Amino acid sequence: MSRPALVRYAGLAGSLLLAVAAWLGGASRPWQPTITPRTIFEGENGVVLPLAWLFGTVLLIGAWWAGRRYVPSTRWAYVTAGLWVVPLLPFLPLGSYDIYSYACQGWQQSTGLDPYAGGVDLLGCPWADAVAPTWRDSPAPYGPVFLLLAAGAAKLGGSLSGTLALLRVIAVLGVALIAVCLPVLARRAGVPVKRAVWLALACPLVPIHLVSGAHNDAVMVGCLVAGLALAITRRPLAAGVLFGLAIGVKATAVVVVPFALLMVFPVRRWRSVVALLAGAVVTLLAMSLLSGRGLGWITGLTGSGVSVQWTSPPTAVGMVIKLFGVDAVPVTRILGIALLAVVLVVLWWRARADDPLRFAAYALAATVVLAPVFHPWYAVWALVPLAATVRRETLWLVAPFAVVAALCLPDGYNMALALKSQGAVLMTALLCYLGIKYLKATHEAKNPDPVAAGADHPGDQLSRRDP
Repeated sequence: MSRPALVRYAGLAGSLLLAVAAWLGGASRPWQPTITPRTIFEGENGVVLPLAWLFGTVLLIGAWWAGRRYVPSTRWAYVTAGLWVVPLLPFLPLGSYDIYSYACQGWQQSTGLDPYAGGVDLLGCPWADAVAPTWRDSPAPYGPVFLLLAAGAAKLGGSLSGTLALLRVIAVLGVALIAVCLPVLARRAGVPVKRAVWLALACPLVPIHLVSGAHNDAVMVGCLVAGLALAITRRPLAAGVLFGLAIGVKATAVVVVPFALLMVFPVRRWRSVVALLAGAVVTLLAMSLLSGRGLGWITGLTGSGVSVQWTSPPTAVGMVIKLFGVDAVPVTRILGIALLAVVLVVLWWRARADDPLRFAAYALAATVVLAPVFHPWYAVWALVPLAATVRRETLWLVAPFAVVAALCLPDGYNMALALKSQGAVLMTALLCYLGIKYLKATHEAKNPDPVAAGADHPGDQLSRRDP
């Protein structure tokens, strides 16, 4: 068997095993913590479920990792990524209960209730017992575009099963939009399309979280990639419309807009800038009015910080300080947002004389790292644009996404919860190490060592002249 075939079918075997895990222990109604590290070690889940999840995850990640060096063609990458998705389509969601929150928010919207006024505990929902307790009293943190999509799924689906099926279809369409527009970004950045497709679409985060978990990040990233593709091809108004739709799913998408303005500016200058901004603002306002909720979705964003996990670096630093008796998490989160604002400004300033598309990818990566909350599927925000713009494949790009893809157990338990204090300390130590390394590299760049650099070193000069 050839190496590409081995990669393809090893990943497919992993996907089939994950389908077994979803069937036996995926997120189901009513909500219950069906599988945690404790229940695994105590044998409460039997043998098949944890082993199917473990070997399925290892095979899928391993195949993606190994395959990045053996992608024979773009078509092969598309087909392989598609094959890995198919086994997960008919089974329970993997890695999260969020799809049940989507279903309830869609039901509330479709029946005339305001999902921004409260959670299922206040407004009710026929499927409220499937929503994770963490989110039962939280208003919808999503924009009007996704609220309308979820309402359509609830109305057309009727039952919970029908609503979940349509929400998954919406997520698949979001992934399809990424697949269609990704080559435009890769060609613009001078990156091989086959490699970009492989890194972005065959990443285990896509079948596990975007498709099986049906996270609305698939729609947001799909609209973002489409908007960037239109901005690259100098269609500012259409690009603005797509950016408006992306922001209308999750407000995070707004960080890309300033970089897109740099992409369209060389053509018709300020007219292009105005067209893009007008497209985004008018689309967002129109969706807000169409939903009947006005700008109430902006207030709903405040509820998304309920989760406190060390996988968010600013939160991890606050958790370490809290070990000494001071609850610093709110402060470190604010500092993280302030730092993010500075980083985004610096990236935009540098993008003026460089490639705005690549710096837009960096901006999304910075947003993921410095946000107050991190969930594994958030990594896809950065994965897709980075896959299309990083010209040299490096370990730093692939390794973090491989780790993130293995964080969630079948029904959504995040293994970071099992190592709260230890994880926070390790994350803080990693940040300190990276900070020291960065400062050292900056100092060396400003004060180069002439001997180490080879300058004024007679022996080195002689060796360079010596044939």
